Amino acid sequence: MVAMTKRDDGEVVNGEEGKFEAGRSPPFRIGDIRAAIPSHCWVKNPWRSMSYVLRDAVVIAALAAAAGYLDSWVIWPIYWLAQGTMFWAVFVLGHDCGHGSFSNSVWLNNVVGHLLHSSILVPYHGWRISHRTHHQNHGNVDKDESWHPLPEKTYRGMKPNGRKMRFSLPYPLFAFPAYLLWRSPGKEGSHFLPSSSLFHPNEQGDIIVSTLCWSAMVTLLLGLSWVYGPIPVLKLYGLPSLVFVMWLDLVTYLHHHGYHEKLPWYRGKEWSYLRGGLTTIDRDYGWINNIHHDIGTHVIHHLFPQIPHYNLVEATKAAKPVLGKYYREPEKSGPLPLHLFGVLLRSLRVDHFVSDEGEVVYYQTDPLLCNDWQQKSK
Repeated sequence: MVAMTKRDDGEVVNGEEGKFEAGRSPPFRIGDIRAAIPSHCWVKNPWRSMSYVLRDAVVIAALAAAAGYLDSWVIWPIYWLAQGTMFWAVFVLGHDCGHGSFSNSVWLNNVVGHLLHSSILVPYHGWRISHRTHHQNHGNVDKDESWHPLPEKTYRGMKPNGRKMRFSLPYPLFAFPAYLLWRSPGKEGSHFLPSSSLFHPNEQGDIIVSTLCWSAMVTLLLGLSWVYGPIPVLKLYGLPSLVFVMWLDLVTYLHHHGYHEKLPWYRGKEWSYLRGGLTTIDRDYGWINNIHHDIGTHVIHHLFPQIPHYNLVEATKAAKPVLGKYYREPEKSGPLPLHLFGVLLRSLRVDHFVSDEGEVVYYQTDPLLCNDWQQKSK
């Protein structure tokens, strides 16, 4: 038997061949990463944050005005893709409000967050609180909130059609509305109900406010449909909203799945905030990076959600020497991140469930599901 030794950088050396194991505890602490990030990266500038809100609002208004003026079926599909991408950018700014990285003012964060998220039919506080749970438990099989792996028992307990839908396009790209209403398989609650187990009793007032804001936006859309007809509202708002949902599900899924090597998920004593955060994945979106506010710099965002989005690229560069092999360099994108659809398809075909036991686990593949796909492709 060949002895195995572990170097200080986390590399496991087996004889002359070295193999890095991502599931091992890193040789650095989260404080080491924090110390490597320049102090100015932590500074929140509300004026700069508001400038991005203004930028996105102007672009959205201009796109809608141009599409309405031209009113051509050649232009409409381009508009839906472009405007849906801008809706996604608006979500990211509201996401910053939810983390408190938009500004140091809780009042400003909540007002802007409600305006932004309600405009795209996201209940701000409901989402903010569940997303906080996700960040506090990232990489934890039992406690993570969004796009967490299903334990095998839960997976096997799903109806066959439910399993196929979860792992077959286009259904995963439209999961977000269902998640807001019913959460993920194996979990209960709704982002709209104050009584949901997602929330503490002292948060119920916040949920009522957000649900009322969401309801006001729905009422406005119904009113506009009554006055101008449902087709214009569908063309200007409804179809871009579907593109936004697809963006959200694609990005959030691929920040936690799809790396070419299997990454660990944790339970019990093996999980820590640092180890969970190190399983997240950065992505390159080409031209879209700037449009959606550099959300692809996901590792440092997960570890330090207080850093404003406009400082994440610099913070990531500063932290990489500390992270070493625990940072996975994203695949370089072309102008448009079309390569990510291949990554998504591969992940959906192999990342199905994890073992019910064990404190460091990896995704496993359901061969029956794979056989169904192979038969359909013949």
